[in-house]
Amino acid sequence: MKNMKKWPVLGMTLALSATLAACNEEEAAGSGEGGEVTLDFWSFGATNYEELAEAYEAENPNVTINVKVSETAEHHDALFTSLSAGSGAPDIAMLEVDQFDRFKEAQGSFENLYDLGAEDVQGEYLEWKWNAGANQEGDFLFGLPTDIGPKALYYRSDVFEEAGLPTDPAEVSAMIDSPEAFKEAGLQVLEETGKPFVDSIEMAFRAYLDASEETYLNPEGELLIAQEGNDVKKAYDYAVELNEAGVVGKFEMWTPEWANAVNTGEFAVELGAGWLKGWMEGNAPDAAGKWRVATLPTEFAANWGGSYLAIPSETENAQEAYDFTEWLVSADNQLGSFQEKGLFPSAPAVYEMDEFTGNEDEFFGGQVTSSVFAEAAQDIDTAVFKGVKYFPVNNEVLNALKNVQNGADPEEEWDAAVKRAQDLIDRQ
Repeated sequence: MKNMKKWPVLGMTLALSATLAACNEEEAAGSGEGGEVTLDFWSFGATNYEELAEAYEAENPNVTINVKVSETAEHHDALFTSLSAGSGAPDIAMLEVDQFDRFKEAQGSFENLYDLGAEDVQGEYLEWKWNAGANQEGDFLFGLPTDIGPKALYYRSDVFEEAGLPTDPAEVSAMIDSPEAFKEAGLQVLEETGKPFVDSIEMAFRAYLDASEETYLNPEGELLIAQEGNDVKKAYDYAVELNEAGVVGKFEMWTPEWANAVNTGEFAVELGAGWLKGWMEGNAPDAAGKWRVATLPTEFAANWGGSYLAIPSETENAQEAYDFTEWLVSADNQLGSFQEKGLFPSAPAVYEMDEFTGNEDEFFGGQVTSSVFAEAAQDIDTAVFKGVKYFPVNNEVLNALKNVQNGADPEEEWDAAVKRAQDLIDRQ
């Protein structure tokens, strides 16, 4: 009987020892001090980051990286919820540029990458892209640069030829070298082919808008479009001017009608980012060999899209997370991401690599389109500040433009959009 009584005590001792050992292992793994490290990495969209994570694990056997891929909106909403709750955030999070300002308001929820060694690689990226990853003061870096979306002029060579316009990319760039020349080319296409030049009034509006240093809001949250001479009104007026000239179509991007028009050549040009060519190659089979890419006028030089990699401050492995992130966005790996998934590099060293400069696009008639987008990326001076209310305010202006295209008075629609936008700001 006495021996039997000792078994529960012994069992409790063994269980306690096992628990303590497990805790010690978890602490070692969590601290990254000589133990196993597990990093949770949340991303979105089509990237090759899962494959790169496996390559990093092979080089660093003590590191395990769990990559979770979600849809863009779902990803950002889940991350925002986790950060607000103070728990459940990953070690590394991908942030899309249009969502970035939403998260910059939660600076305390992120690691300052300058504290982890980011200054050592600052010179390896486009200056405007790097600066947009920091706070307004420039002393807190939220994320390392991944891909970018430099804009260029996609044009249908067959439509241009029918209209009597040049079709060689260099000649097109030389011809369409200003907003005025853009309109003149549109009028010639309309006269000779009967087709609209640009696909939609939104894309006509974005010609100037995406290149503006200021859009709807300033960092203090003030509504800039309520002021005289603002950049958004300039973009609005230009879109109205092109519409009144008859060179704007009604093919709204991503709709089935737009996709069919891209495929069959129902409009002449698209002001698109580098990532659009990947969509075209996969979704417009009848257009193969008919699209080309030229540089835009400097007044329209802009970025549309791209991301950063940030490290939420909840992580217990900040340095390990940073080390992987720095490796992931190196020039060599950005080249791989470009080759595999079309993510356009933000590291200029890639623009000089043979694999980049010799990357002929069969869909674009054998043109090396990467060089055009590289030139466009280096023509950009600064990233546009958008602010948390960018999307709802932008939608008000777009609704006004669509009403104008359907016959409404441009000035009345502008005034109404500004009033609706101010109401949105006042309600925050």
